[in-house]
This record gives sequence, structure tokens and C-alpha cells, in this order.
Amino acid sequence: MPSKNEFSPNRSRGDMNDNKDEQRFELEENGLLAWANYRIRDGVYVIPHVEADPPLRGTGAADRLMAAIVAHARANKLIIEPRCSYARIWFKRHPEACDVLA
Repeated sequence: MPSKNEFSPNRSRGDMNDNKDEQRFELEENGLLAWANYRIRDGVYVIPHVEADPPLRGTGAADRLMAAIVAHARANKLIIEPRCSYARIWFKRHPEACDVLA
């Protein structure tokens, strides 16, 4: 069993939060964050940057964040414009999610 400070990719996967004050989507896992900054331009959510705390990198946290952003966009009829290279590549790998793109 992992210690309190040790990362376990199967423990404490949270829901995505739209942190409007910081203008970013956040996914908390094990007390750590993966996030995607956004700014709203003409009703379009422009994503210039996606990042994860170092212990989350390579665990699929950013992938789960992007999937949650797409679900959120569909549920709220939002349009996404990925500017970040990670987000652009993610959408190329997930053509089923492209219905939310600008």
C-alpha cells in the first residue's frame, strides 16, 4: 500500500473542476493537479496550455483531463480551440471528440 505522500495512479481520481477565477480546468488526483488554462474569446474556450504536476506526468492524468473537458464542453454546449501542442495532438488522437472544436 502506498504511503500518504506516494503517488498511486489508481487512487483518488477526482472530477474535473472549472476554476473560473483562475480560468482553468482542473483535475485533482492524489492531492495533485492536472490543469488546462483557458481564455474565452467570442464564446470559444481557447486552451493555450495543458500541464500536470510532475508526479502525475506519464500517468494519463492529462488524457483524463482532456476527456473530462470534452464531456464538460458537450454538456454545456461549449466550443474548444486547442492552441497548446498537447491539446492539439490529443484531439488528433481522439477524432471522436472533435465535435467540440471551433
